Amino acid sequence: MEHYVADNAEKSRFEIHQDGQLAGFAEYHRSAGEIAFIHTEIDPAFEGRGLAGQLARQALDSAREQGLAVLPYCPFIRGWITKHPEYVDLVPASHRARFGF
Repeated sequence: MEHYVADNAEKSRFEIHQDGQLAGFAEYHRSAGEIAFIHTEIDPAFEGRGLAGQLARQALDSAREQGLAVLPYCPFIRGWITKHPEYVDLVPASHRARFGF
C-alpha cells in the first residue's frame, strides 16, 4: 500500500493519501512564522494503519523545514509530540507550559 502526504494550502491542511484515496488530514492555520494545528482526522476506513502518525511526522517535518513555530491545539498532534520529544523544540518555549510540555 502506497501513501503520501501533501500540503493542500488551498484547504489549509496536510493530507495523507493511500492508494490514491484521501485517508485523512491535519487542518492548520498559518500566520507570520507560525503554524497552528487545529484538527486531525483519519477516515474510519483507514484507521489502524499508522497513517495519523505518519501524517503528524511529515507535517511537523515540513514546519521544521520552513522554520515555523508549532502551536499544537489539536489533541492528536499535541499527544504525538509528547510521545516524540525530539519535536518539542518546534513549540516556542513561551508556549510549552500551555500545551503541557
